[in-house]
Amino acid sequence: MTAAPETLVTLGPDRPVWERCFTVSPLVVVGTREGEGWNLAPKHMVTPLGWEGHFGFVCTPEHATYHNAREEGAFTVSFPRPGGVVVASLTATPRCGGDGEKPVLDDIPTFPARELEGILLEDAHLWLECELDRTVDGFGSASLVAGRVVAAHAREESMRVSGGDDQERIRRHPLLAYVSPDRWAEIRETDSFPFPEGFRR
Repeated sequence: MTAAPETLVTLGPDRPVWERCFTVSPLVVVGTREGEGWNLAPKHMVTPLGWEGHFGFVCTPEHATYHNAREEGAFTVSFPRPGGVVVASLTATPRCGGDGEKPVLDDIPTFPARELEGILLEDAHLWLECELDRTVDGFGSASLVAGRVVAAHAREESMRVSGGDDQERIRRHPLLAYVSPDRWAEIRETDSFPFPEGFRR
């Protein structure tokens, strides 16, 4: 064991660590039914939950997405392509007027989900349709919304091919990453991870 790096800075509890250092996450747009219409909202605190087809995202009970998912028992997830970053940003437009509507959503290209009542963002490379499994409250002001994936769809050109060159596929069809707290990146260059011999999941 060696000494701590000379440049190590211990972060105090006065500000969240996620506002002090950059971290990389996927950026997705979650779709939910809201009344007679639909709502779309960007999320970056997202992750698969295990390997058997569960997916979750962090939300706050102050947002309509949380309540919509609980009331309807379902949500969709779209993984935008880099060219869709502006559209993803527009889904975060604040609500306006006394009815709390987000009129900008009317101009965002979407298509209907296949298995559930929902909509999916057109400019994406991967889509999930999820039935709500549970919500877990109590992470400070945040909650985990967890779903079971009942349908998944992908663009053919974005899928991995047996014996294919993963790096070349990513170069031709780059991924969108959210660099928290307020930046984004287009990922074109990757390297194989150096797993040790005998490694298993």
